Amino acid sequence: MALTPTETRDLLARLGHVPKRFLGQNFLVDGNIVRKSLELARVAPGDAVVEIGPGLGTLTAALLEAGAEVWAVERDRTLSAHLSASLAPRFPGTFHLTEADAVDLPLAGLPEERAPGCKVVANLPYAISSPWMDAVLSGPLPSRMVLMLQREAADRYTALPGTRGFGAISIFVQGAYDAAPGHRVSSSCFHPRPDVGSTLLNLVRKAAPHVFCREHKMLIRGCFQQRRKQMGAVIRARQPGREAEWLGVLESAGLSPRVRAEAIPVAVWIRLVSGSPRPA
Repeated sequence: MALTPTETRDLLARLGHVPKRFLGQNFLVDGNIVRKSLELARVAPGDAVVEIGPGLGTLTAALLEAGAEVWAVERDRTLSAHLSASLAPRFPGTFHLTEADAVDLPLAGLPEERAPGCKVVANLPYAISSPWMDAVLSGPLPSRMVLMLQREAADRYTALPGTRGFGAISIFVQGAYDAAPGHRVSSSCFHPRPDVGSTLLNLVRKAAPHVFCREHKMLIRGCFQQRRKQMGAVIRARQPGREAEWLGVLESAGLSPRVRAEAIPVAVWIRLVSGSPRPA
């Protein structure tokens, strides 16, 4: 059960902790959202679950009570000490907590052999959502991720080709995951209330996911730096000597050299970079 706003304020006062805006510390105070997170992730006894920024432990406790084995990473020293004192004794052997930056430890120290079958369920700190996502998408890939995100970030990850929000991170996410129906979340579900809306995003790993290597990510990002330019011009500037190959891929997909980066589907981007081992 989630702490109420009053209980959350009281606990923070006892800990002598003031929520840090730069760390995106907005604590969940709505039990319905906690239940929805577990439902979307299909959490079952014995599941290996990764949590990022567990904060006061509301979601963490629900995961552990559902029988999951939880690996959590928390950067804040005060909150980490609180979690160690409040949850570790209750769940010996199934709660694993590391005090670290989640961007450096994106799967919270989960043993590598368990990563392909794991799930990520997290109220993701807004300040790290994109760098953390980029790190996770380097693999090994969790089977499912249910993430509380700033709505703008969730919209970018799921944006369709031809829309304004479609960019490099959209391609990296959608190359590996399908977005199942998620859930919009009001700012009233948090303490303190964030200034922006949130989305509970539900990502399910594809049957044949594509992991973009670092060089291919650099290449795609480079193309989107000139997103208003036609791809024919971008290719000449960034892939000299491979113009015919890239134009051939576009033509086979029914796209002309006048197409812009934001209008190229994810599957075509995979074909383009797969034959281009070096960044421009």
